[in-house]
Amino acid sequence: MSNYLLSLAIWIPIIGGLAVLVAGSSGNDSKARGLALLVAIAGFLVAIPLWVGFDKANGGMQFVELANWIPRFNINYHLGVDGISMLFVVLNSFITIIVVAAGWEVIQEKVAQYNAAFLIMSGLMNGIFSALDGVLFYVFFEASLIPLYLIIGVWGGPNRVYAAFKFFLFTLFGSLLLLLALMYLFIQSGGSFSILDWHKLPISLGAQIWLFLAFLVAFAVKVPMWPVHTWLPDAHVEAPTGGSIVLAAIALKLGAYGFLRFSLPIAPDASHELSGLVIALSLIAVVYIGFVALVQADMKKLVAYSSIAHMGFVTLGFFMFSSMGIEGALVQMVSHGFVSGAMFFCIGVMYDRVHSRQIADYGGVVNTMPKFAALFMLFSMANAGLPATSGFVGEFMVILGAVKFNFWVAVAAASSMVIGAAYTLWMYKRVIFGDVANHHVAELTDINTREFAILGVLAICTLWMGLYPLPFTEVMHASVTDLLRHVAISKIQ
Repeated sequence: MSNYLLSLAIWIPIIGGLAVLVAGSSGNDSKARGLALLVAIAGFLVAIPLWVGFDKANGGMQFVELANWIPRFNINYHLGVDGISMLFVVLNSFITIIVVAAGWEVIQEKVAQYNAAFLIMSGLMNGIFSALDGVLFYVFFEASLIPLYLIIGVWGGPNRVYAAFKFFLFTLFGSLLLLLALMYLFIQSGGSFSILDWHKLPISLGAQIWLFLAFLVAFAVKVPMWPVHTWLPDAHVEAPTGGSIVLAAIALKLGAYGFLRFSLPIAPDASHELSGLVIALSLIAVVYIGFVALVQADMKKLVAYSSIAHMGFVTLGFFMFSSMGIEGALVQMVSHGFVSGAMFFCIGVMYDRVHSRQIADYGGVVNTMPKFAALFMLFSMANAGLPATSGFVGEFMVILGAVKFNFWVAVAAASSMVIGAAYTLWMYKRVIFGDVANHHVAELTDINTREFAILGVLAICTLWMGLYPLPFTEVMHASVTDLLRHVAISKIQ
């Protein structure tokens, strides 16, 4: 079975999602919910051996699967994970359980379709992180848009159609440039769609620059980087809680992952030449978007903008070409999955009770929801980068890498931790502390067992990663070292 773990991680959620649709066709919502949870748990259990059985000293691909798919065009069903991608398969499978549990009582209409969309999307995203064939990657990359588009468009807020359409248009435009780049690589490689073969191609600097720019647009939209970030706040505000959790915890990581799998290894010389551009865009996201978050009146918009700022740390870490920078960025990606997912769930908990996301409509929540207030404080502190939480580790590593790269880049990056603390604590203070502001807050009930379990698990993950990040960093070190060696050698040549 170990040879097929990646296929199981992909197809158990997809086939299980279809089974949930069938189970829900009879109108039995309880059966659909129960089956969806079982499928999500099964998908996570399959992903655990990927981490447990991973050879930390091996920087190459592991758990490799290879079979002919379309032999005429040399397109293969080729899967594998290294220390960079394996963690995200596990994270995605874990977050799927959280999402199914988060919508357990909240979603009352089209329950089977809702859960099926998340399960199918989970399988497709595992496919993105595992695909080693260009066409297979592109199919998974594009197909993952469909369930998320439906989740926002069907179960979202009043402006859900606009938000879903904007999300789809932005990401589709970037994907078309990615397709052109893949076609060029296919021709240059003599008819191979193997991503690992593309890493070895001798491509001129001029061609690399065009490839890099195509990849930059395709993946920058997904991250999202400034200035192609405007779709994200709209999508978050309109998406249901589960949609916001997956969007922040997993979907944003697809673009960042693309930089490491395509941009750096395929166009290494262009990556060095244009690193200043990416670093500049990243610093704008880190600093400017932080100030934008500071003036938001909607809690979801505030956390959405903070996600853009945090992902700015990720792209900054990638293009300093240091082990500390890239590993810090990867840690930040995983941490952001826990913390942002928890933040959006906390906002969802309050919205389900008051039906408002406006900060001004709250105040004194600690008086009626003390358990919730304590957990929300932990995640708010992690979002602000408090030491001993996962939010601190990745940002600290990136800033440390930036100090070695350029002192002023480090100063600009470090300033964002102050801005992050300002907007996060400002929101928390106005929502949680003080006297009870109105009768809506006075009538609030504290989190129930299901909500406490979800937040408790995310709290454990946040503290575990903050206090003992070694299990996360040691699996990625060999792969990051190999990537940096490849990029450095290409530059010398």
